Amino acid sequence: MAGSPLSALDVAFLCLESENSPMHMGAVVTFSPRRRVDPAALTAILAERAARLPKLRQRARAELFPPGAARWADDPGFVAADHIHHVVLSSLYEPEPLAAYASRWIAEPLDTTRPLWQLTLATGLPDGKFALLLKLHHALTDGAGAYAVAAGLLDGVKLPERIAAPARPIPAPRSTLDTVKDALGTVWGQANETAGIASSLVRAARPPLSPVSAPPSAQRRLGFVRLPLPDLRRVRQAHGGTTNDVVLAVLSGALREWLVNRGHRADGRTLRALIPVSVRGRAGAQLGGNKLSGYLCDLPVGEDDPVERLRVVRRAMTRNKAAGPSRGAGALPLLADRVPALLHRLGTRTAGQAAPMLFDLVITTVPIPPARLSLDDARLAEVYPFVPLAPRHAVGIAVATYRDAVHIGLQVNGEAVTDVGSLRDAVLKSASRLLDAS
Repeated sequence: MAGSPLSALDVAFLCLESENSPMHMGAVVTFSPRRRVDPAALTAILAERAARLPKLRQRARAELFPPGAARWADDPGFVAADHIHHVVLSSLYEPEPLAAYASRWIAEPLDTTRPLWQLTLATGLPDGKFALLLKLHHALTDGAGAYAVAAGLLDGVKLPERIAAPARPIPAPRSTLDTVKDALGTVWGQANETAGIASSLVRAARPPLSPVSAPPSAQRRLGFVRLPLPDLRRVRQAHGGTTNDVVLAVLSGALREWLVNRGHRADGRTLRALIPVSVRGRAGAQLGGNKLSGYLCDLPVGEDDPVERLRVVRRAMTRNKAAGPSRGAGALPLLADRVPALLHRLGTRTAGQAAPMLFDLVITTVPIPPARLSLDDARLAEVYPFVPLAPRHAVGIAVATYRDAVHIGLQVNGEAVTDVGSLRDAVLKSASRLLDAS
């Protein structure tokens, strides 16, 4: 059965796909079971729940018209169990078997001729824990939609495909002339907005000389960082801002130390982060498509004082929020969503190679409600999200807050960054310095 069409932005993410730049999001989620894990029973539960999620049964099918377009369609050969695998990990040969396996797992592209997801159950972890490793292609959904998909695999979480829009009064009859005027005004306003974003992109471009750029590579390495949420709240209470501002300040300090350890000069330097922003309306689709804009934020890696770093980040994010998500070069996803799909087919992969001219890394936040989550009565313990690495980028960072902790997923280009542990340790050190100063 035919489903909804892919948006231009969805098509763009498909076009960016390559062996060296797979465009899937990932998550590594650990669980603490109350009883011995039965892998066969657990995979059967996951397959049954996945089969009930319409988006997981569909693949992208090219359309003849309009040229370059695509539409979601049910895969006639779909079997949910074919997308689910089980591995047994061991610390005999790897000191951190989950991170080592996940690094190889996330580097493998999805088959774009099939439904764009994959799930791996990993057992053999210390203390009887197990992990789920989930891949979702970015063409399928964004971070907010990814949570909705993942939640459908968990116990007792029911999410509607759509949230009903609130009832509105029936408008009074209007003349044809008034209707045409309103339509023209909307088109004109969007055209001006689009031209403003394009102009901002041109002004924001700079030479691609970033110290965190990297040659193309299919290798990946992942790092997991867990920060206590009460510590970050103490910093926020002492110095103001949001928890997200505090996280960005921590990451700025970590990137500063990491650059220095790699032999780069940090003083007087900034690193520009693209921070995706969800523009989903309350009545928008919950599972499908990308509803994204973004902000650009210059991270003050040249500042040694952790409190001053937080002040700089706060000011930058306050300016971004005041301007809104539909203005500035960070609104690149909005612009991509207004480009005809055919142009994405022809030029998006080449244009993607110019990402370092606009931003140095992506830092995204995945929203997770605070409700206690479980799978087959096993308590969800940790959730580490991962953002795709943009072409020619060395680092991508994703953040998720769940219960009493902030979980940070680090993904790096495996050839350019041989030791992701040094970046992970720098995050912990930066957080400790900021907490001590509070």
